[in-house]
Amino acid sequence: MAHRVVWSLVFVLVVLTVRRRWEWVQPLLADRATMVRLSLAAVLIAANWALYIWGVNNEHVVETSLGYFVNPVVTVLLGVLVLHERLRRLQWAAVAVGAAAVVVLTVEYGRPPWIALGLAGSFATYGLLKKQVGPYVGALESLTVETAVIALPALGFLVALELRGDGQLGHSGVGHGLLLASAGVVTAVPLIFFAAAARRVPLSILGLLQYLTPVLQFLLGVLLYQEPMPASRLAGFTLIWAALALLTFDSLRHRRRSTRREPEPGPESVEILA
Repeated sequence: MAHRVVWSLVFVLVVLTVRRRWEWVQPLLADRATMVRLSLAAVLIAANWALYIWGVNNEHVVETSLGYFVNPVVTVLLGVLVLHERLRRLQWAAVAVGAAAVVVLTVEYGRPPWIALGLAGSFATYGLLKKQVGPYVGALESLTVETAVIALPALGFLVALELRGDGQLGHSGVGHGLLLASAGVVTAVPLIFFAAAARRVPLSILGLLQYLTPVLQFLLGVLLYQEPMPASRLAGFTLIWAALALLTFDSLRHRRRSTRREPEPGPESVEILA
């Protein structure tokens, strides 16, 4: 996690320098509300990373996938409760089915799925904070601030590891070092895309798109790492997939209807588009 943070900061600083995009720093430092939101976002994404890494390394890959299945439901609810976005009937039905799935899985696990709920809550709130960032702070800029906020503790941790002889960079071959450094790229690029989407897409639709990640995680946990999938647990995941089906159907139907209602462009609008 520490390497992810440090190398992500290096990556975004290089990109900003190449593109000569530093004019946003001064107005951002004067905007206390945005700085507070980005700092909170940094803490939340750090907590999300830490919990995910712990879960994967302790053979909870399937439960981490559950967290990202639940995350879109939490994101949709935040869109309704905080941003006052309106849901259609099928979207409400999908939220209800998703909530039922959490209950079923809680009974199956014999405990609340804390890893899943922690991942869902932290990342959904992170998305909400990114949605509320000022318009002059782009996706790359906001990620720069977030990584800068948590980079100093991460760098201090890496230095401490080196001093006690537990460091990894430069001690396990060039290939291993390059893999650690590449963590910055594979971390920063998706987060930049996510931040850009959070500014342009309704939070309820953003929640729908986030179902893609847990599907891949679930398949990795079951097929690659051979984690158990009893019938009762599969029933809970089936409910989650039913919620996804409802959301997908509703989204496609609504988009089709909106397209039909759009008027054909006349001469003036064609000229404007040109």
